[in-house]
Amino acid sequence: MFFETKNLRVYYEKVEAIKNVSLGIEGKLIVCIIGANGAGKTTFLRTTSGLKHPSEGEIWFDGRRIERLPPSEIVKMGISHVPEGRRIFQKMTVIDNLLLGCYLRTDHKGINQDLNEIFLHFPILRERQKQMGGSLSGGEQQMLTIARALMSKPRLLLLDEPTLGLSPLLVKEVAKIIRTINETGVCIMLVEQNSRVALRLSQKGYVLELGRIALEGNSLDLLNNEHVKKAYLGA
Repeated sequence: MFFETKNLRVYYEKVEAIKNVSLGIEGKLIVCIIGANGAGKTTFLRTTSGLKHPSEGEIWFDGRRIERLPPSEIVKMGISHVPEGRRIFQKMTVIDNLLLGCYLRTDHKGINQDLNEIFLHFPILRERQKQMGGSLSGGEQQMLTIARALMSKPRLLLLDEPTLGLSPLLVKEVAKIIRTINETGVCIMLVEQNSRVALRLSQKGYVLELGRIALEGNSLDLLNNEHVKKAYLGA
């Protein structure tokens, strides 16, 4: 199993946010996690990337337990987290934001190659590379946060609400970028409030409700599931 959680429980003080969650990813897929606000989706990603430690349970990545490792070690292993809210460094240039994404790497030739690849995926960032991050539009800032994470050369990319607040046109553009990243061999765990977009992008999906997995399966099957339609697709 490439990535797996076993009986994961996570608390914020006395409130249990993640309740005995077990899930697994085999192969380089796009896997989505959908659910209402407060369902525990962001907490699950924060726990995976080491920003929050579980009270119980295990997290396995590529044959190694990681639930007690610091975030920097998890990044070194190949997991990058794009948090909700486009958290770029507003007063730093685009190029400096990108280079911060590879601060743990020492392969300078590889860094230059990956930077060129980033500019192929995100040509607007090449044009804006000398601009301050805060001067970018919302869509450009979202592209920058994803590109910065890719500079760490991840094998598993955690995306938290990448289309939040974007126009329908930009949602399509970000979705296209996510597909392209996955086609390069990067496994993606996608948390999305836009459940329709998430299920159409992914191959496998999980529905999180009040910290528990309520449903799981093939994304197309979930897209056609009556409960999912009524609760999350506005049908």
